[in-house]
Amino acid sequence: MPFFHLGLNTFKVPTDFHANNRAKILNKISQQSERRTTNPKTSNNKAIILLKGGTNLERNDTDHEPIFRQESYFHYLFGVKEPDFWGAIDVESGKTTLFAPRLPPEYATIMGKILTTEDIAAMYYVEECRYVDELEDYLLLKGHKEKLTLYLMEGRNSDSGNLYQAPSLPSITTCTKDKTTLFSLLAESRVIKTAQELQLLRHVAELSSEAHVEVMRHTQPGMTEWQLEATFRHYTYYYYGCRNVGYTPICACGPSSAVLHYGHAGAPNARTLTNSDMCLLDMGTEYHCYGSDITCSFPANGTFNATQRIVYEGVLQAQAAVLRMLKPGVDWVECHFAAERAVLQAMMLLGVVVSTSNIEKMIQNRLGAVFMPHGLGHFIGIDTHDVGGYLAGAGHPPRSPLPGLKKLRTARIMEQGMVVTVEPGCYFIDHLLDGALEDDVLKQYLVPDGVNRLRGSGGVRLEDVVVVTEDGCDNFTRCPRTVKEVEHVMGGGKWPPVSDEAPDLKRSRLTAV
Repeated sequence: MPFFHLGLNTFKVPTDFHANNRAKILNKISQQSERRTTNPKTSNNKAIILLKGGTNLERNDTDHEPIFRQESYFHYLFGVKEPDFWGAIDVESGKTTLFAPRLPPEYATIMGKILTTEDIAAMYYVEECRYVDELEDYLLLKGHKEKLTLYLMEGRNSDSGNLYQAPSLPSITTCTKDKTTLFSLLAESRVIKTAQELQLLRHVAELSSEAHVEVMRHTQPGMTEWQLEATFRHYTYYYYGCRNVGYTPICACGPSSAVLHYGHAGAPNARTLTNSDMCLLDMGTEYHCYGSDITCSFPANGTFNATQRIVYEGVLQAQAAVLRMLKPGVDWVECHFAAERAVLQAMMLLGVVVSTSNIEKMIQNRLGAVFMPHGLGHFIGIDTHDVGGYLAGAGHPPRSPLPGLKKLRTARIMEQGMVVTVEPGCYFIDHLLDGALEDDVLKQYLVPDGVNRLRGSGGVRLEDVVVVTEDGCDNFTRCPRTVKEVEHVMGGGKWPPVSDEAPDLKRSRLTAV
């Protein structure tokens, strides 16, 4: 079986990877059609799934083209890495046709050899390839003898709120354009990963873990945050061919670690580390458009002080609590509550929260959202915040309007094959603390002197990539997590370890070399 890879020891993606994804969506369409009066596989209608790939963009008014990254749904079905393609799948036969842009002869001078349609079909493991300017004739021919139904993508991404709009097509009188079926089916198909997807996601998580360990080993006071980012980027690209990161790296140290999405253009990982800083590094790479999302938190000087240790171990206990309960049939919202319990217990130990407070009452009144204002995690795959969190239809819970819970990127019941991030955190964010101290309900739980003592100390987050298995979960991330492990690695100790001293973290391949 041929494969896609980038040479040396880079991961080999088999060429039937995307063919198996196509078979999966065809099966979903068939199952849905059987529940309706018309099945495209048995009726006189011809049905085609039609998607448009991503388009190359230029920077503002210049001719500079940033590195192209394929549109995610298109990549899922076809694996095409170039821009301006279309893809069609015959629902009855499964035959796949790619439509490539017809490139001018001068392209060969600037960009290299122009591939033939036969070359492209072989490279992407599809039955045929034509040119984009032949798409209309293709559709007319398909609808010549039978009524043609086109399944087109249109729907709203529940994470971004952005609309995925169906592409403009030539007017074909015999064609029915179905814009309601494909979006939810394809999103749901991406939620439950195939065995091949899981293998790739594990690889990307493990190499991202290696890169995080490399950053830990190099971190010391006096460095800049951007040097930590550069170390991560270099490791994943130099050793594993990962040209893109999955999202903007967050290298937040000291007070900046309380800024959830630090690292943006206005705060570009530019601070110099001091001896007392807690570092929160949220970085994940991407290979073949499949990503990882891992967060490590550790002291810049390599040794936790007493306060840092309590906060850190509270977050670690939150993560362990979730991993112990994560399995098919578990409510993700209940996992979020489990994380809040552990964080609030740590706040009681620190004297930030009144020690006699009832934890369940605090959760009910949403005090947990003051210290952990984001959701517990999200689906991950081709997109960092992968699709399918909130889908229309029966069996899909709506988004909660309550603090903290409204930030959950899904409220679904867990199923085997889902890949999620588990990322509890604890932060000391001034405006949230101020609001809680002024709130008639929340202020009864808080110790003002304890709250003020922690202001400016930043935050801690731990984030792992986890697959839900048949009877539990498997943690793909292989980073140091316990205080002992972190201090061992930052002191120059060997990693991965010979034995796993924290089995609750479900790191099944932690000791694998």
